[in-house]
Amino acid sequence: MKHFMKSIHWSIWIAVITLVLAAIFSVISTFILSGVTWAIGMVIVFIIVILGVFFDTIGVAATAADEKPFHAMASERLKGARQAVQITRNADRFANFCNDVIGDISGIISGTASAYVVLQFALQLGYHDASVQYLVISVLFTSVVAALTVGGKAIGKTLAIHYSTPIIFQVGRLLYVLEVRLKIKVFSNNGKKKKR
Repeated sequence: MKHFMKSIHWSIWIAVITLVLAAIFSVISTFILSGVTWAIGMVIVFIIVILGVFFDTIGVAATAADEKPFHAMASERLKGARQAVQITRNADRFANFCNDVIGDISGIISGTASAYVVLQFALQLGYHDASVQYLVISVLFTSVVAALTVGGKAIGKTLAIHYSTPIIFQVGRLLYVLEVRLKIKVFSNNGKKKKR
């Protein structure tokens, strides 16, 4: 029952975070896309796709990583090793945030941004949104974005599984900078040991 209640609390918290982040990313992407050419818009869409792939890779690496190598690094006082231990101990929540929150938000926003770019491109060519040409452009561009997203995540998952330790260590170093320099603490110190 205790685990169930913790899961409910986490689900509610992550849903609220997702709502806030989705709104923020949507406003930012709409603001950036408004007034830009379709070519720049296309670049922005691909950046959003890459962001989603990047976070998906980190999330998978967190679940695939073993805690032991980071303990050895921490004993040598390597910066970021202690944070990497915390990532592996909280792998389920960390992966949930990276894969589901950031990854899914990126997917939704890239879809919305793609529609905007297609509309801009079609209007520049003189096609209205009910024409066959507009439909063809829309299908082609959406298919390319979807293929890049799925293909990128497939490559990312392979890299994450085979190189989970160096990936999570680099993320740990980034969290170390956030924690020490910017005083932003991502994890509490009471994380339980990861079961394997």
